[in-house]
Amino acid sequence: MPQEKADTNAPLSQGEDYLSSIEFVNALAHDDGLAAKQHLAAGRPIYYGDERYPEGLIKKYPDGHRQIVSVDPDGKITVVRDL
Repeated sequence: MPQEKADTNAPLSQGEDYLSSIEFVNALAHDDGLAAKQHLAAGRPIYYGDERYPEGLIKKYPDGHRQIVSVDPDGKITVVRDL
């Protein structure tokens, strides 16, 4: 079954436009981790990238355990392995 290719000429959505903005780059550069800490304290997991694990994102749970996960284009999260 042939895979559908992304339209690289399609206009950016509002969210995608923000992700390529200088404001977003500056926010990342000066992130103090407060939002992540608040999510964990509220009992919600967080997701982040780590160059040591190029096969996916890290999902960290409030109890501290971590998993490598992949996210498909539809948003389905699949556990690759536990860390």
